[in-house]
Amino acid sequence: MKVSIIGAGGLVGSCAAYALQCGGLAREIALLDVNVETAVGHALDLQHGSPSTADQTIVGGGYEHIPDSDIICITAGLRRKPDESRLDLINRNTDLFVQIVRDVKAAGPKSSAIVLVVSNPVDILTYVAAGMLGLPTEQVIGLGTQLDTIRFCSLIAEQLKAPPTQTKALILGEHGDTMVPIWSSAAIGSLPLEKFPGWNPSLANQLFTRTRGSGAEVIKRKGGAGFAVGIAIRDVIDAVILDRQCLLPVSSVQSGCYGIHDVALSVPTVVGRTGVMDQLEIDLWPKEVQGLRASGAALRKTLDTVLPRIS
Repeated sequence: MKVSIIGAGGLVGSCAAYALQCGGLAREIALLDVNVETAVGHALDLQHGSPSTADQTIVGGGYEHIPDSDIICITAGLRRKPDESRLDLINRNTDLFVQIVRDVKAAGPKSSAIVLVVSNPVDILTYVAAGMLGLPTEQVIGLGTQLDTIRFCSLIAEQLKAPPTQTKALILGEHGDTMVPIWSSAAIGSLPLEKFPGWNPSLANQLFTRTRGSGAEVIKRKGGAGFAVGIAIRDVIDAVILDRQCLLPVSSVQSGCYGIHDVALSVPTVVGRTGVMDQLEIDLWPKEVQGLRASGAALRKTLDTVLPRIS
């Protein structure tokens, strides 16, 4: 399968390409960027490492790669400032994103193509892309809270000195200020988190607060996130390539899950070769459901101000 990454000249796009190269599943990785020379340079750099990673074709270029791409990953966008919420990015990022989506559509993507939106604010832009591309809604996925979820798990594991790969906890809702921690199903191995040695309920707020502020913390320290978001992107793309039908907290347009309609946000989502295969309304604590609905309401309010701009 061929994966094209739009915005691959930037930190997120190039880290995603590197993560996909190390994963070795995509047959071809195309790096697209407004700065074609940078994209070609990154592709050449990655290609040099291919004898030690995987038998892949890695190229740089532009929208000529869209028609034969199986997965189109959009990472292009303006960087969030340290004290800026993701929703504050809307007026700066929407015009850029809308033009990219128009260019993708004009290039003629496959009818079976999966589009993965990473650009922020990801839930707003996922909804916009789903409405503009002319593809089935199920084929447009936002990275959503997958990155927040793996950050959350990493911090829990660090605090409890537990194996990160066996630490399972979800963040759902908006990838932003109204994200919701799902403590009701959190576990390490098969052990509920509250039963794990060393767990103290007073840690909950501390860990979630740091998770919610992790993006800003990384921006403050190094200018922007790259490695972890590249891994989160690979999680979703690998699920599509392998048709894993696995449960991921990715963003997609909602039509009734938890009573939420007509916004894109993250719920437990089955992801496979055709994109969003199902949205599961798993049993949550009432306050978690309330948080999800509040997240949806906040996003809907934002959409009501954004959509007239692009109509």
